[in-house]
Amino acid sequence: MDARPIEDLRLIKLIEFNMDSKKKHKKLTYLSIEKLLLLIEKNERSKFINLFKDNKEIFQESRGSTNNHQAWIGGYLNHIEETMNVALKLYDCLNILRPLPFSKSDVLIVIFSHDLEKPWKYIKSVDGSFKHKSYFKIKGSHHQFRIQKLKEYQITLTTPQENAVKYIEGELDDYTNKKRVMGSLAAFCHTCDIVSARLWFNHPLKDDDPWEGSRRAF
Repeated sequence: MDARPIEDLRLIKLIEFNMDSKKKHKKLTYLSIEKLLLLIEKNERSKFINLFKDNKEIFQESRGSTNNHQAWIGGYLNHIEETMNVALKLYDCLNILRPLPFSKSDVLIVIFSHDLEKPWKYIKSVDGSFKHKSYFKIKGSHHQFRIQKLKEYQITLTTPQENAVKYIEGELDDYTNKKRVMGSLAAFCHTCDIVSARLWFNHPLKDDDPWEGSRRAF
């Protein structure tokens, strides 16, 4: 039995994981959204695949945002795909240090669902800018729309998943110093979302993106 402290063993595992990742490019390969959906747990997988297939056209035409991240046609899917890929890599790194209390499937479900209203959210103005439709100006409408769209495909989120979908962008007006509103799954997904939306807001690049396999066009 190895007598070294647990902390040393975890560090060794992390170093070995990073070295192995550099040697084996498949560890760093950027997966397509179609392949990412196949990683969702079996009982829910087909529902999400159907949701994606039925709405693929409008997803492909949608932007990630009006201005701040992936703000091009098709940017919505790029943001979702990018965030899911970031999540898989970050999950492996953190899970080595301390076991995470949720699965990769939980994470992929949340990230796929977290911006589900966006393809239906905006209307193009005469000047070419994009503005929110009146319905989406109502507080809570974004989350309600996501949940309703999921229900159309017989998808019911678990309590931690729904918390994460609701608070992936932060606790905002629900913040209180009396309790933690955002759960652990939400916190992890929030980290992944912010990497795509604020760190890599213009990725994937049109050409020669450093991350092998990433693509902008759909």
